[in-house]
Amino acid sequence: MGMTRRALLGSAAAVAAGAGTSAAADPGSAEIPALWRELSRTPFTHPQIPYIGRAGFRGGAVRFPRRPAVADIRDFGAVAGGTTDSAPAINRAIAAVGRAGGGTVTVPPGMFRIDDIIRVNRSNVTLKGAGSDRTTLYATKNLTELMGVYGSRYGGDKSGWSWAGGLIWLAPEARWNSLVTAIRAKTWPFEGWTGNRRDEWRTLTTVAPARQGSWTVTVSDPSRLHPGSLVLLRLADDPDHTLLEHMCGGGPGPETYVWDDKTKLTSYVPYEWPVRITRVRGRHVTLERPLPLDVRPEWDPRLTTHVPELTGSGVEGLTLEAAEAPQQPHLLDKGHNGVVLQCAYDCWVDDVTVRHVDNGFGLVSASACTLRRTRVTGRGSHHPYFCREGSHDNLVEDFTIEERTSPAPSGTQLHGINVEGLSSYNVWSRGDMRTGTFDSHRGLPFANVRTDITLNNNGRHGGDASAGPLFGARFTHWNIRVTNARAGLVRIDGLAPYSATVGIDEVREFDQIDVPDFTGDLHTRLELYGSPHAVRPRNLHAAQRAL
Repeated sequence: MGMTRRALLGSAAAVAAGAGTSAAADPGSAEIPALWRELSRTPFTHPQIPYIGRAGFRGGAVRFPRRPAVADIRDFGAVAGGTTDSAPAINRAIAAVGRAGGGTVTVPPGMFRIDDIIRVNRSNVTLKGAGSDRTTLYATKNLTELMGVYGSRYGGDKSGWSWAGGLIWLAPEARWNSLVTAIRAKTWPFEGWTGNRRDEWRTLTTVAPARQGSWTVTVSDPSRLHPGSLVLLRLADDPDHTLLEHMCGGGPGPETYVWDDKTKLTSYVPYEWPVRITRVRGRHVTLERPLPLDVRPEWDPRLTTHVPELTGSGVEGLTLEAAEAPQQPHLLDKGHNGVVLQCAYDCWVDDVTVRHVDNGFGLVSASACTLRRTRVTGRGSHHPYFCREGSHDNLVEDFTIEERTSPAPSGTQLHGINVEGLSSYNVWSRGDMRTGTFDSHRGLPFANVRTDITLNNNGRHGGDASAGPLFGARFTHWNIRVTNARAGLVRIDGLAPYSATVGIDEVREFDQIDVPDFTGDLHTRLELYGSPHAVRPRNLHAAQRAL
């Protein structure tokens, strides 16, 4: 028998309450914050906590597809042992399986040398090793050697390989080819869903006003909309920057903030949110996730096309080891990078370790993807995890950043789990961060959650002043165990507007200290400060999934 949404919410609230009651025999061992009780009543519209219960591959699916093995890389010429470049064979196998309609490319136990980028560029293809402790791809070259210098579209002498590209690169073939062409022509591209110049889209329909948290929108013309199709919700800003203000929760602080000189931030607009359509009834269109923001006429809301996505593809069960080389000075990375998902939707990475990398795992204009059981290890990295260029609704869970195996050279920086560039509704869950920090690179990320993480908070955040605020609204840190008592970017009740800091260790300010971007009341909440082990539910993402 079916249950109503109201009944489901009541059931989930009862589960949380039961957890608190059952622990009552151990005084002080468990407490349910007021914020959780509020969220249980209004999960899609809470002012401080975002709804992230549908984050990740296929709405947070527990299992990934198990497709039949179609190709073994050895049948395409790959040879274990390190004497033969196996990258061409692996890429031929991926292409063949893609042409066949999908399946699994198997990589047997052993070490396989790769002298080129591994391109997972076909949908419904799984690249599957025998386990991260049994299969290794050993990368002998970096991205600068393989593709050339990659500059910044904002100028300067920075290397774009400091924040983009992977030696395993999941991206649709046409989009990857266009990026390579632009980089080699030194016409530094935008990296997202609408092409190198953000002009590869057309309008499908305009959208009537709707409220954040709604699952259904009303459109002017549903004729080109179909269940199962992926569309972009496009929201442009107006001259008064009311869209950016709305991303920050609105009110006097955002209204008096100076936006016009934040040129890097304003280059990220329009906000583009990929989402699948689940139902079309007349002019009413139901989405697979609730609206991330209000839809208002002044933002010219519309559903649009985009470049063809990579979907249903994954990488599993292997270690990617880069040839060990010294970490480069900050923002001058050569591109010994790990695994990157770009213009990918409903894709995944599972049981993958990267070693000796400049940058570990990247989400670049990627949405609804899951990274599970991933690990960054070796000589230390610039961005162990980065999430940027409008990446939304992703889930990173059961992740580890190990202590570096060699000292950091002077002039380098370590960030941690990065989020920037209007990225929203992403989740980092069940993490063991033995180094790094909760990095925001400015660029107004909003509505992101870090939960159930142990952190040695020794990294530093980055971000140009022209990229605007560190945080937008509805950032949440929930059950965070800080082993070195450093507050920076973990206790955010004095920094992030309309935010929630719940169940963190007592911390103090030292080293990098920030001031809030907005004046006045930030409308933030702090609960169970100093009591991370007491907070129930312990994992905000898992609890929201129960809603």
